[in-house]
Amino acid sequence: MPKPLSLNEIRANAAKFARDWAGESGKEKQQDQDFMRDLLKVYGLVDRIAQWQYQAHRFSKGRDGWIDALIPGQLGIEMKSAGQNLENAEAQALDYALPEAVAPVFMLTSDFQRFRLKDLRDGSVIEWSLAEFIENAERLAFLAGYGVRTFGSAEQEAASITAAKIMGSLYEELEGSGYDDHSASVFLVRTLFALFADDAGMFPKDLFAEYIRTRTAPDGTDLGAQLTMLFQVLGQPESKRQKNLDDLLTRFPYVNGSIFDEPLPLPAFTPTMRTKLLEACDFNWSAISPAVFGSLFQSVKSKEARREFGEHYTTETNILKLIGPMFLDDINERLTIGWSDVKKLERLRKDMGQMRFLDPACGCGNFLVVAYRELRALDLRVLLRLQDLDPAKYKQSMFFLAEELPVKLSHFHGIEIEEWPARIAETALHLVEHQANNDMRNALGDGPDTLPLNKVRTITVANALRTDWTEIVEQSEHLYVMGNPPFLGMISRSVDQVADLDSVWGEQRHGSQDYVTGWHKKCLDLFSAFGYQGQFAFVSTNSITQGEPVAPTFRPIFAAGWRIGFAHRTFIWTSEAANSAQVHCVIVGFDKRTSPPRLFDYRDHRGDPVVIPVLWQINAYLVDGPNVLVDAVQRPIAPDLPEIINGNKPADGGHLLVEQADHSAVTADPVAAKYVRPFVGARELVQGAPRWCLWMPVAAPADIAASPILKARFDAVKEFRLASTLKATRDSAATPYRFWYVSHRDVPHVVIPRHVSETRAFFTAALANPEVISGDANFTAEDASGLAFSIISSSMFIAWQRTVGGRIKSDLRFGKLPVWNTFPLPKLSDDQRDSIIAGGEAVLDARALRPERSLAQHYNPLAMDPTLLKAHAQLDRTVDAVFGQKESLTEADRLAALFASYERLISDGQLMIPSSKKGRRK
Repeated sequence: MPKPLSLNEIRANAAKFARDWAGESGKEKQQDQDFMRDLLKVYGLVDRIAQWQYQAHRFSKGRDGWIDALIPGQLGIEMKSAGQNLENAEAQALDYALPEAVAPVFMLTSDFQRFRLKDLRDGSVIEWSLAEFIENAERLAFLAGYGVRTFGSAEQEAASITAAKIMGSLYEELEGSGYDDHSASVFLVRTLFALFADDAGMFPKDLFAEYIRTRTAPDGTDLGAQLTMLFQVLGQPESKRQKNLDDLLTRFPYVNGSIFDEPLPLPAFTPTMRTKLLEACDFNWSAISPAVFGSLFQSVKSKEARREFGEHYTTETNILKLIGPMFLDDINERLTIGWSDVKKLERLRKDMGQMRFLDPACGCGNFLVVAYRELRALDLRVLLRLQDLDPAKYKQSMFFLAEELPVKLSHFHGIEIEEWPARIAETALHLVEHQANNDMRNALGDGPDTLPLNKVRTITVANALRTDWTEIVEQSEHLYVMGNPPFLGMISRSVDQVADLDSVWGEQRHGSQDYVTGWHKKCLDLFSAFGYQGQFAFVSTNSITQGEPVAPTFRPIFAAGWRIGFAHRTFIWTSEAANSAQVHCVIVGFDKRTSPPRLFDYRDHRGDPVVIPVLWQINAYLVDGPNVLVDAVQRPIAPDLPEIINGNKPADGGHLLVEQADHSAVTADPVAAKYVRPFVGARELVQGAPRWCLWMPVAAPADIAASPILKARFDAVKEFRLASTLKATRDSAATPYRFWYVSHRDVPHVVIPRHVSETRAFFTAALANPEVISGDANFTAEDASGLAFSIISSSMFIAWQRTVGGRIKSDLRFGKLPVWNTFPLPKLSDDQRDSIIAGGEAVLDARALRPERSLAQHYNPLAMDPTLLKAHAQLDRTVDAVFGQKESLTEADRLAALFASYERLISDGQLMIPSSKKGRRK
């Protein structure tokens, strides 16, 4: 197989091309194809890679026309006779409606003596003459494989989306033909490899396309048989092939690998299926990102996913958020430090050769693919620098052989529960290896041959939580375990997945732990079995660093000697495409090193991360502070705080509640009116909407008999409860006049909503008089003095809530056991208590100045009243002072004070830490 031309060879060819055509007059119809063929030869391309006189619809004419030449996905060429206007020629070329699969990146126009090249991505234009062709030859070097892709670029992602759509179309045809699903999967992977090999230099350019066009009938009847023959040939060494093979088949190289091992039933094709395969051949497959394309290719079997290609895939930017601080940044730093030191660079290459990688939930392998690609790119940088420092030694080709490379595919391991994505992972690794080999060849003039492939046996199809990882990856002091395991909370887990967690965590499992924590525990088991240090990092739901799951998840990790070496606080894990799925995630990386930890934060959970200085350590809540774990407890640890109770639950089908539209009718009944009370659910509390309820905690038979409204509503409640599937609700049908759960006492109380928007600067709680009945979407506490209201309204409390409390997506979820009961408020003196209560009263007074505003309006982060802000600032000063803080504080300062106070309570013996075995297991 011919190797791509070097730039020196291209320049030599360009000089000959310029000499050969210097004296030609240039007639469009007579000489254009000869000229274009010679132009392609400059870059080592044979003329069959171009489609001559490509037919396409013209917008301006309303009919078909013919562009002179098209190299699908790369270059369109429009020729004119000498002296004609090239801008007009360009306008004509851009008037063609070219299919997305073949649309070029560049448009070249020429009149034999001048050239005009337009980059269709950004609209930039460059012109040169034939006499200047040598100096400008590299502008078309993408035809020889130079600079045709930029890793992680928008263009590469767009190309990958287009490629996935093409494969989705092929799958639809196979599915519709009745070809079984497994065979279709294998066939698609083989076809993908052949398409990529056709464009990326593994096969002679467009050999696969030529085979389909010239060796199969237009009606597609023999296509299945011919492809079956081709796939068999690709799996055979040249020495073992039949001597009488079709000449075209003999030109295909030996591929090896596992891609062509399995025999397949013969597929039957139609003319439409053959056409779609030829359309796939027209696309430039060398432009794809194996990582992005792999994510999309995994979804071709889903009709819904095929409709939304490009909206759901893992961006390379997100993958780099994990592998960057895990190992790439260290390698880059070592490269910088050793830039002028041969021994340091050689040591770096040796150490890279010791690195091993495991993604135990690898899916289509995108973490492994990007990690391999980046490490090969770094190794190439090291080799280039070694050539500069020691050219005598590093010009030898032996350093470019596959066995001499420190970074090998065999170092990258994955576990995937489904066969289809596992096959994609294997194939994607082969594709990215070839891209890396090409880059090496282009940069150094030599590099490993990708073919024949080494068989990738490092992707294991298995349930990762039921598999012994020591049998998957070899022991190494430089083992990196990484990935994006599935996130599943208590509600969404299946019975089998609960059993998975039980098998991993055993008696340590806590019911609040997410499914993803099973992978954390498996890492502990792996490194314990191997008895050495390494690193592990996962993308996880942010729930593992919030609320109840934190302590049972992180306690065994810290007990085993691990620390958080780097972490990304909550961010939205999504693609940049419109309507993409949004998941609130964190990345937490563990190691046993002593280097400074790195903490990344996000503005509004989006955009680029900002590095937060870590002066102490990163604790389990992703805060720079003491490494303490906050366990949910049954009563407040602060002696001055009252107990929180749940609000009152109607379970009534709406019949005990009185809406605004019904209020007049209900209160017109003098008997029913006696039982009407203000009712406050979370919506009424925050939005200020009026609502009432019928409150009869003790039966009043005479009144019920005397009131048609009471009787009708209570009958409806009884009927609703009897229809319930819950025994407790059915039992409560005997007391239909009463709320299902009653906690109310006729005393002043603080009302606390279960959920608060993440945008609030302060918790939107309120004080209520004894008449108000609070619903079960709120928590309440007796609060005649207003102390509890004042504490919960402080910045110190909401900082604690944000850190140790749970969340719904990113909104705050109040919890009495993990948040309120653990709030580490020091014992208050009488003066401190009075000052805090006075601060809360000032907040209420400031709200009262705007009685028309709801709490949502009062606490709109963009429109808080200055008087209310001033009142909160005064309240904060009094609460902060209790924690020993006297200056203006950031949230980080408050958290440090809070965790220090919590740590003191633990060390003083005031707090009993529950055993991890007492967690609720569901």
